[in-house]
Amino acid sequence: MTGESSSPENQTINQRLLEQYNEIAQLAGSLAHEIKNPLSVIRMNMDLLAEELDPPQTSAERRALQKTKIVQDQCMRLQNLLDDFLRFARLRQLNLLPGSLNEQVDRVLDFVAAQAEKQGIEIVRFLDADLPSINCDAETLYSALLNLVINAIQAMPDGGTLMVRTQETRHGVALGFIDTGCGMNEETALHMFDAFYSTKDGGSGLGLPLARKIIDAHHARIDVQSELGRGTKFTLEFPKPARIGG
Repeated sequence: MTGESSSPENQTINQRLLEQYNEIAQLAGSLAHEIKNPLSVIRMNMDLLAEELDPPQTSAERRALQKTKIVQDQCMRLQNLLDDFLRFARLRQLNLLPGSLNEQVDRVLDFVAAQAEKQGIEIVRFLDADLPSINCDAETLYSALLNLVINAIQAMPDGGTLMVRTQETRHGVALGFIDTGCGMNEETALHMFDAFYSTKDGGSGLGLPLARKIIDAHHARIDVQSELGRGTKFTLEFPKPARIGG
């Protein structure tokens, strides 16, 4: 029996909604790009002004320098927000090719190793050496995994352990990140993948939604378990590439 969702009328409506979504996404991306130009000019002039006022010679110059630095900080926050938004808006069909999940995991962990050591975080790797390949877009997958690892590190400002495990499962290839950080309450866990939702000062609220969007584009699933005060576990499961002739 054919469902209503496959009727010609509903297919037409879905196509129209998709076209409207793409048009809005394109408009939003163009607007964000246009905002970046005057913002860059503001940042450049504030940097020049800060150089002229530093070191301040009077109390008035000292106050002016403080206000200048406030504007600089807010410009940087806007710049980061726009960069995250453009990455989020521009993500489209990825070029998925067979690749090594372990290789991307190692790249991410090597990149954050110095910061983890500085914070007293031990990174424990259990990477299956016989792990099957997955279909992936290497750079975007790296970006998503890096976001998840940075999120885990930020949850352990006073040190802890981050355990990373890859393994073959019945249905695909799994990757787990388990941290001993602050964890999340139920509300945060419920909304963590919502765009612009953030519990961090100055956060754009787009990092985790972008990571989720990239993982979805890899036809993978993501599961989150967290307990306040005890830590968080992210589990990703990627499908295995279809066998030729299978």
